Amino acid sequence: MTKPKTEKYELKWTKPEARFLREELAGVPLCPLEDMFHPSLGEAIRGAAASKGAPADYVAAGLLAAAGSLIGNARWVSPWDGWREPPIIWVMLVGLPSSGKSPALDAVIEPLRQLEAPLRTAAEAKYEEWEGARHVAELREKDWELRSKKALKEGRDPEPMPLDAIAPPAPVFPRLVVNDVTVERLGEIVSDCPRGVLQMRDELSGWLDSMSRYTAGSDRPFWLEAYGGRGYSLERRSRKPLTIQHLSVGVVGGIQPDRLKSLLFQTDDDGLLARFVPLWPDPVPVKRPLGPTGEELIKAVLDRLQSLELDVDPTGKIDLTILPFTEAARTELDLFREQVRTWETGSEGLMVSFCGKLSGLSARLALVLSFLDWAVTGGPEPRAIEAGVFSRVKRFLETYIRPMAIRTYGGTSVPAVDRSARHLVSIIQEKTWERFTTREVLRLERQGLKTADQLNPVLNVLLEGDCLRQVDDEGSTRGGRPRRRFIVNPEILQD
Repeated sequence: MTKPKTEKYELKWTKPEARFLREELAGVPLCPLEDMFHPSLGEAIRGAAASKGAPADYVAAGLLAAAGSLIGNARWVSPWDGWREPPIIWVMLVGLPSSGKSPALDAVIEPLRQLEAPLRTAAEAKYEEWEGARHVAELREKDWELRSKKALKEGRDPEPMPLDAIAPPAPVFPRLVVNDVTVERLGEIVSDCPRGVLQMRDELSGWLDSMSRYTAGSDRPFWLEAYGGRGYSLERRSRKPLTIQHLSVGVVGGIQPDRLKSLLFQTDDDGLLARFVPLWPDPVPVKRPLGPTGEELIKAVLDRLQSLELDVDPTGKIDLTILPFTEAARTELDLFREQVRTWETGSEGLMVSFCGKLSGLSARLALVLSFLDWAVTGGPEPRAIEAGVFSRVKRFLETYIRPMAIRTYGGTSVPAVDRSARHLVSIIQEKTWERFTTREVLRLERQGLKTADQLNPVLNVLLEGDCLRQVDDEGSTRGGRPRRRFIVNPEILQD
């Protein structure tokens, strides 16, 4: 493309408006381990994080998600009649590849796999026995078929199939944690493991991207129910539908800031994304750990949570054990809900939906925290949510989780046209465009910039901010519509 010769385009540029160049991150809140967790568990979390070279925030978040999935459908919480919450918690760890997300999750996932190993070994032994029983049943079934055919030829009614010709049900292979599985397979796993499971994904971006699309055949409805622990009927290819009484799946995984930013560009309000607790701490200094790793206590805590009995009747129906709130805890919850309403009213973008989930999240965290305390200290099992526990959760959400969400999702609080303007600036920087046309942008088919109706308001705000200047409109060489041409403020490419 030839450079414009008209002198008016050579006028001195002013400084481009900063709001289009970069997103100012909110500060990092301090993770209140000693206030939120039992002191010995807080110390174990710090030790595990130090041994992995990762922020303690990541280990704490992974532990909350893992603990919630282990409690699963064994215990739910109900602040009052008509409101019930499962302990399911979804966590998103935001950070660069070197920030220690995966090692931090290893501190929680590895103990889960160790707890799962003996369960799977026992199931494998039962499976070998079942294989023999199934083979014998198949032989008896073939013998019955031969006798039935003979009876029909002789004009006699065949005898009923004997019970020992019916193969027994296959043994269940217990799962505490899964990775990348299809919705159909995950539904089968949850059906076999009615307590629930934890899905761990090193990289959440592809999964979240597919979930944010409202398309036919999307897995999104499945995941909405999986967060709420609701009943779900799963349609399966060539097999009868699978009905799950309480679909409860915890989710934990990592995502890089740029990938999250691209997801945030794609939607004004993705209801699924708002269900995640996002954590974006600063990287920790590189240093050798000096103290104990703390992983033994983490494993012991998870082991005790796994010991909670799931109440299932002879028909396989789950009878939920539900913990109520004490009256004092309800009073604390009422005050918190009023605060949440204020936050929600003053928020925009994704933060509106996130704030809308905080009341339910507070009840879930109170249940999980009650059982984490019990798993550390022993003693009688919790039978209600006490005010002291909820006060700790309330402070955790006010002083840590909400500021973390503002840091992570704050970019969605700006008007949609400004978000798309930032997106276009990032494209200009990616392509190193000194000048471009509207046609070049539209051909990229980027979210929020796919049509002229979407693109033109974005270009106008960038013109007002002296990020761009428009060259005289130029008609298409084929006689088509005029296309708008722009030159770019040099400071954008230097940023």
